[in-house]
Amino acid sequence: MVGFPGTRIDADLASLMDDGIYGAILFKRNVGTAQETAGLCRELKTRAGRPFILSVDQEGGRVARLRGAPFTTLPPMRELGQQGDARKAERVGRLLAHELRAVGFDWDFAPVLDVDTNPANPVIGDRSFSRDPEEVARLGVALARGMEAGGVASCGKHFPGHGDTTTDSHLTLPRLAHDLERLRRVELVPFRAFAQARLASLMTAHVLFDALDPGVPATMSQRVLGGVLREELGFDGVLVSDDLEMKAIADHYSVEEAAVLGTLAGVDLFLVCHQADVQRRAIEALVKAVESGRVPRQRIVDAHRRLDVLASRFAHPAEDRLATLGDTEHQALARGLDSAFAGKDPTEVMLASR
Repeated sequence: MVGFPGTRIDADLASLMDDGIYGAILFKRNVGTAQETAGLCRELKTRAGRPFILSVDQEGGRVARLRGAPFTTLPPMRELGQQGDARKAERVGRLLAHELRAVGFDWDFAPVLDVDTNPANPVIGDRSFSRDPEEVARLGVALARGMEAGGVASCGKHFPGHGDTTTDSHLTLPRLAHDLERLRRVELVPFRAFAQARLASLMTAHVLFDALDPGVPATMSQRVLGGVLREELGFDGVLVSDDLEMKAIADHYSVEEAAVLGTLAGVDLFLVCHQADVQRRAIEALVKAVESGRVPRQRIVDAHRRLDVLASRFAHPAEDRLATLGDTEHQALARGLDSAFAGKDPTEVMLASR
């Protein structure tokens, strides 16, 4: 699954689509008005001529690619967590699904299942529901169920937990030194609940976990993905990597080696979000690894099985649903979530949601 520049299909993206990429992820650089975004999504799906999954990071708070009217402005998930209402979390999931479907998306990389245990964490913070792993599990599962009931695949992130790191994997490779008992008691709790709920997908963390595999980031660790996630937690949904161009991976591994090791570890789909030449290199490396026998063909068959299930449930043709945006019930729900900010200075609100 690739990212691309701009708001049109360029030659690089068209070539990758012809070669069979699973779908595309859109960022701020790709979206404009609701009408423009819907037009781009329609163009992508029409050009593909087959089920073509479109994804986005639409969490609420500071991580929301679709902003401004007619989209609903949601506060950070910490605010939802403070209210502790699972039924409201499910309604938020349905809201997100409704608005994403209206412009053409099939898959939302949300909710965050990281536990907010470290106030110094530079990348998670208020994106998490709570410092309590049971609350993160309860509300994360509820939101994801609402999203999937609305026709959009959910994706819990970042397995096996990015909440207690002190560095940002976009910039460097974080490490967690917690023992296995602590991981099972805190970090793994929401992911276990997500697996048991049989929800669509999870995203890997580019983080080193000393108790699991101290020399290999989770994204490329068979011990973490195969041993803990697939065997111990019993997750059989789609496992998607975080972006392979993030510095946590790119500063330590070539994209070729990351893609091959990640495939062997159990990743079903790779995000490569920026450069077409890097996307090409990842694809060619996987082809060669299968042809040489380094990657068993059964590993590819298993990945395709999971991806086909996700597409059969959530891949939608281009739809004309723009008129359903701006729903007054959605606006009322967002105002209720935002009540924790009532009476605060606007600057304080803005800083709290960064």
